[in-house]
Amino acid sequence: MMSTYEELHKQARRLEGEIDVKLISFSKACAGRKSKTTNSYSEPLLSTDHVVESASMEIEDLLQKLTTINDKMASVDAAGNRLIPHTLQRHREILQDYSSEYKKTINNYQARKEKEELLEGVQKDLDSHKLNAGLNRRSDMFLKENEHIRSSDRLVDDQIRIAVETREHLMSQRLTMKRLQTRMHDLSNRFPLLNSLIQRINLHKRRDSLILGMVVFVFKVEAYPPISVPKCFYLNYGKFGEHFDLLSILLC
Repeated sequence: MMSTYEELHKQARRLEGEIDVKLISFSKACAGRKSKTTNSYSEPLLSTDHVVESASMEIEDLLQKLTTINDKMASVDAAGNRLIPHTLQRHREILQDYSSEYKKTINNYQARKEKEELLEGVQKDLDSHKLNAGLNRRSDMFLKENEHIRSSDRLVDDQIRIAVETREHLMSQRLTMKRLQTRMHDLSNRFPLLNSLIQRINLHKRRDSLILGMVVFVFKVEAYPPISVPKCFYLNYGKFGEHFDLLSILLC
């Protein structure tokens, strides 16, 4: 039985050494971090999930083996050896310490992982919000610029329309004047007698005006001595007839 106990004791010591080494490596793997981005406020875990899970499975397997060895040592008859109960108690305390350390490390790792994922999700949401906000601001700027361009186009179109309407109105007036001139010219060519009659009427108007002016002049100068006129010009009209005949001779 002593040989059996010694073998179990050696196996327990060997397992405890392996567990101790594994726990140190596992603790470093779980605590290792690096920054993904320069402006990141969290340090993502260095180890990948499958590496941590593999180490966790190995440690759990070693702890289970150590528990089995301790149970076997407890079933060995300790009669005649007072150190066996004390040694067995020490092995159980070491197993308890390793189990507690492993649970603490894995729990911290899980909590850190969840926090990292939460922070990464928040960061992604913030980045997405900033991106959407930037896109919305650019869209608003483009819409305002487009509206300004459309307003300018409307103003230019109105000015062009006014200019075209003015040009068409001036051309219409020009055509109307040309048609009027053409019609007057046609009338003059078609009715030369009418043109001649108009000219004679205007001439007679001017001569009548001149005669009337001379008559008024004669009446005004009656207050002065009469003008000596040759006898060949006196008819039977008296003094007024003398002046009238004189004017008639001058105008004929």
